Amino acid sequence: MLNRDVSACCSPVGPSVPARANWLTLLCIGGVVLAAGLPAYAQDAHGAVSTAAGACPDDNGGIKLPHGFCATVFADMLGHARHLVVAANGVVYVNTWSGRYYGNDTPPDGGFLIALRDTTGKGHADVNVRFGDTVKTGSAGGTGIALYNGALFAEMNDRIIRFALPAGAVAPMSKAETVVSGLPLTGDHPMHPFVIDPQGGLYVDLGTATNSCQKENRTANTPGEKPCTELETRGGIWRYDANKTGQVFSPADRYATGIRNADGIALDATGTVLYATQHGRDQLGDNWSRLYTPRQGAELPAEELLKVEKGADYGWPECYYDNMQKKLVLAPEYGGDGGKAVGECAQKGPPIAAFPAHWAPNAVAIYAGKQFPAAYQGGAFIAFHGSWNRAPFPQAGYNLVFQPLSGAKAAGKYVIFADGFAGANKEPGKAEHRPSGLAVGPDGALYVTDDQHGRIWKVTYSGEATAKLESVSPPNPPVGSPAGTKAIPPEGLHKNAGAATNALPVPPGATAKTVALGQRVFAGQVGGAPCTGCHGSDGSGSPLGPDLTSGKWVWSDGSLSGIKKTITQGVPAPKNYRAPMPPMGGAQLTPAQVSAVAAYVWALGHQPK
Repeated sequence: MLNRDVSACCSPVGPSVPARANWLTLLCIGGVVLAAGLPAYAQDAHGAVSTAAGACPDDNGGIKLPHGFCATVFADMLGHARHLVVAANGVVYVNTWSGRYYGNDTPPDGGFLIALRDTTGKGHADVNVRFGDTVKTGSAGGTGIALYNGALFAEMNDRIIRFALPAGAVAPMSKAETVVSGLPLTGDHPMHPFVIDPQGGLYVDLGTATNSCQKENRTANTPGEKPCTELETRGGIWRYDANKTGQVFSPADRYATGIRNADGIALDATGTVLYATQHGRDQLGDNWSRLYTPRQGAELPAEELLKVEKGADYGWPECYYDNMQKKLVLAPEYGGDGGKAVGECAQKGPPIAAFPAHWAPNAVAIYAGKQFPAAYQGGAFIAFHGSWNRAPFPQAGYNLVFQPLSGAKAAGKYVIFADGFAGANKEPGKAEHRPSGLAVGPDGALYVTDDQHGRIWKVTYSGEATAKLESVSPPNPPVGSPAGTKAIPPEGLHKNAGAATNALPVPPGATAKTVALGQRVFAGQVGGAPCTGCHGSDGSGSPLGPDLTSGKWVWSDGSLSGIKKTITQGVPAPKNYRAPMPPMGGAQLTPAQVSAVAAYVWALGHQPK
């Protein structure tokens, strides 16, 4: 079950040893690394740490960082790298994911778990060992990963498993034991990130199967179910015992409820305060256009950082957090009136910090290291995976934020700590990288994963210990502000919008004017359907929806009537994609708008090659 990429350290001569590094014995048996020393790090007079290489790459691995910070590409092309953890000996363990969430693409060969090590002190892993379950053994990998009591714990499909880690080992050599099995896998949020406290309390997120607990998921003007029976098994955090094996998922083990998707979950340095991020619900504007404008749909609700307490209810699905009003308000599925009514939400648990809508917080790490300046001590780093559903306005997120904390409460405004991950295009299918996991190493370095192309950055600091917080990018302008209005491209998201349809073919029975209207519907400028969020601004697809330009039809026969039928009826259970396409994309299109967008989609798929 082990794979290896260890030629750099398992050569007959062995590694070259930097003069400043202290080494333990390097032991290779049959090409598998069992133990390798961790290079020592030099400290300057201010306590800042630099690697043995001493130099920072000019571009920080393609991202922007505050002054004094440096990023190296620790590893790359690992597959869909999600969460990670760093052992006391410097070995980095990563969980990678596959399957329906990523359009059933082909992952790298070998196990979904990876052990990485930098034996040269240059900020790059030269030891790469894959282990654990593979595609051939029926696995799709996972997200959550943690270390506890000499063992490595990882999510794999519907289970949390653990591997014994022999002293000094890079990768486990024995089979895994099952700690918990039977975790729900269906619906919109099948991931199970988790964290383990010092006593072995294992806190695992069970994200919701739906957007807002509607009987027909993501469908316009459909009320929510009351009571929301989904909350019996989803939408909260469950607690198990990491010291035991053979546990089975049960509704009785719920620790906290009302959390739509706590993809980011972490403990403070004492192991006693539990934090989680909340992915705010989608499609307020799309599904409830009589109550919300398209702009409100893009800017509501806030993403949240929660302090999670036993037995608490944080509001989903009845409530969402309005960052403009700074309060929880009733969702339209439960009697809400567009943000005025509060009702039962007054009794729900509010966040300790809030962030712009749809940024998608995939990980949180409380900084307990000593390498970064004092201003970062005890605060929260949050990795934002990036939005797909802010159309027709620009997508956002795809960054790393720092939120200062004091006494488990926000201690000031967040700053954007790192940006530039997406490159030139902030769309799910086109972004170069999407931040997804965070971990702090024993030397205080911060590790960041990307699940788009499998990159890991290692961020270190060599500046003044008294440096203040610095934001590398401005936050989103507030709703309704002049800056917010000015930021919207007048002709849509795509650079060729308004002109691109001139070159498209016209389906039989339609006109060029119909195709042009369809493009505007597709972009969300008319009718409110968020087509670009799933299919990309140019229709070339993303992990959320198929490529409409390829000429290969996944959800219809490719005829104009077939496409129109698919748009009208929706796709309630897509085989290769994780969320349904509701009728008309969840909007209320007129017959003319349906015909127009069908004509545009037909034209996209029938372009001359």
